[in-house]
Amino acid sequence: MISVPMSREITPFADWRSLRQLTRVLKDLRPDIVNAGTPKAGLLGMLAATWARIPIRIYTLRGLRLETAIGFKRILLSTTERIAAGCAHKVICVSPSLREAFIQHRLGRSQKTVVLGGGSSNGVDTDRFNPTPARQAEALALRLSLGISGDAKVIGFVGRLTRDKGVAELLEVFATLKQEFSNLHLLLVGGFEEGDPLSSSLRDEIRTNPRIHITGFINEIAAYYSVLDLLIFPSHREGLPNAPLEAAASGVPTAGFAATGTIDAVLSGQTGTLVPVGDVQGLTEAARRYLQNPELLAQHGNQAQQRVQTDFRREVIWQKLADLYISELRSRGLPLPDVATNSTELAAA
Repeated sequence: MISVPMSREITPFADWRSLRQLTRVLKDLRPDIVNAGTPKAGLLGMLAATWARIPIRIYTLRGLRLETAIGFKRILLSTTERIAAGCAHKVICVSPSLREAFIQHRLGRSQKTVVLGGGSSNGVDTDRFNPTPARQAEALALRLSLGISGDAKVIGFVGRLTRDKGVAELLEVFATLKQEFSNLHLLLVGGFEEGDPLSSSLRDEIRTNPRIHITGFINEIAAYYSVLDLLIFPSHREGLPNAPLEAAASGVPTAGFAATGTIDAVLSGQTGTLVPVGDVQGLTEAARRYLQNPELLAQHGNQAQQRVQTDFRREVIWQKLADLYISELRSRGLPLPDVATNSTELAAA
């Protein structure tokens, strides 16, 4: 494995070093296909692949940070997206609504864009999140270790604890509902980040409230979804969020904001409930309805699980990605790898 250091935030001198190093690596390896994603890696990866004259360049668009940016930062992010897309032969958008946003913001030609199946770049390992009896027992043990009784109601969030993930709004929802449900707890699976940070007062509230439980970064999160009765996902922008899909694979519905990407992960009224971005009152009411109606909670959880198994299994997405690779190779008269006869294996490689 070859490692190229790269920062998440804009760091011009460090980014230039990363770009030069990445270009050298690609010139040495000479791959037929480069697939790069995330704003920083996508930009540097597509530039390096262009400079190294890689024949097939694919930019995987996982989200648009510019949707919640303003002023110069928004202009800068728009410019970097246009450069990455301009260098690419294909732009994989991880959800239909993200593709629409990409086109609406005029970031590149619509003919370049493609969505793999129902969306996603790697799909969901449904077996990993399946709420088996063993996983349910593990979840009960986790509850008790966190100081949450087995009969308590638990709402939760999985992801980075930042402003654009809607954590401030989540805390507003919890502040209202904990007055109505004396056994309600909030589980936050993730950690604080310095990029787009929460205010010190919100951090203090999270750390000191005995009914709020924060795990920090977790490598294996499958059992944590089974701790939850309901996922609350008030993110302001997404590409195609993993958390609602992973929760769905665990049989847990989602209440959240109808942001780009989230509207593809959650079918409002079927696998969860979505309200307009910023509508804290609406989100509170949606969560309240689930907490008061176990039958609806179970129904939407079951429907969510069925949908993920049908539309978002990783094997489905791998097959679509492999088909794209093979099509691009054939269109340029490039040789296919031996595993092309098993295209699922090619995509997973």
